[in-house]
Amino acid sequence: MKNKIVKILAIGLLFLCIGMVTKTVAQPLPKVTLEFSEDGGKGNSMLAIQILFLITILTLAPAILTLMTSFTRLIIVFHFLRQALGTQQTPANQIIVGLSLFLTFFIMQPVITEINNKSLQPFLADQITQDLAIENAMKPVRAFMLKHVREKDLMLFVKLSKIERPPNAEELPTYIMIPAFIISELRIAFQLGFIIYMPLLLIDLIVGVILMSMGMMMLPPVMISMPFKILLFVLVDGWYLVVDSVVSGF
Repeated sequence: MKNKIVKILAIGLLFLCIGMVTKTVAQPLPKVTLEFSEDGGKGNSMLAIQILFLITILTLAPAILTLMTSFTRLIIVFHFLRQALGTQQTPANQIIVGLSLFLTFFIMQPVITEINNKSLQPFLADQITQDLAIENAMKPVRAFMLKHVREKDLMLFVKLSKIERPPNAEELPTYIMIPAFIISELRIAFQLGFIIYMPLLLIDLIVGVILMSMGMMMLPPVMISMPFKILLFVLVDGWYLVVDSVVSGF
């Protein structure tokens, strides 16, 4: 009886979905009109190029957001913290990514404000050209990366690219600065992860030694040490300390 009811409900839901799709498809499509300018289509070509450029920027937006900002360092440190606590999937990945994103917006706020004031708004108001808008937008991003990149990493990619050493940072190509900044952020993130891991790993070692001395070798030490690590983390206000340490580095 229950199987028949389930089948009837499934069939009814299927017909409902088909009806909704049919109703949506049956609606008339919006009219699309193309107007050609008198200059031989030059204006339309420029518009198409601008649309293509915008789509390219939107495609690269995730990479720009994750690799040219503080996001890389933040999310790696939080993953190290979760692994050190031994809480498996708590906090969930969505929470860690969301926290990293909002902290990234907080850290990058001066850069975003400068880009908006000197690049986006003048370009929307037709006060500057597209090339100048891109140049003005890259200046604060380059300044941010240059402030947090290590000179050794910059020299590595200068050597690998086989170009002459630039006389100053302003003449350093962006394609060299970006990978150098990424590996610098990875280095700092792993250093912070090690600092976070060590005191919590010490608790695991102490619990493991106590269990072995009591002859309880079959009991996983992580099961016993995890509540103590969480308690210690809460008592020292761990989230405050971790966020303060990471954000202060910028």
